[in-house]
Amino acid sequence: MKGNFGKTIKTLRKEKGIRQADLGKVLNVANNTVSSWERGNSEPSLEQLKIIAKYFEVSTDYILDIED
Repeated sequence: MKGNFGKTIKTLRKEKGIRQADLGKVLNVANNTVSSWERGNSEPSLEQLKIIAKYFEVSTDYILDIED
């Protein structure tokens, strides 16, 4: 996943007013995992990506910055 994935996740998280640890609990991962995603050092699995999209009520295309 290239592009703005980490920035998008961070923005969505802050707009929802939750901490990295809160998102980590939703996904059953450590807060440092969420931090790593936001910094672009690692990526979530496809299953986690779907859960993230559902949690934030956005499409996976939006999270991945895919445009038509």
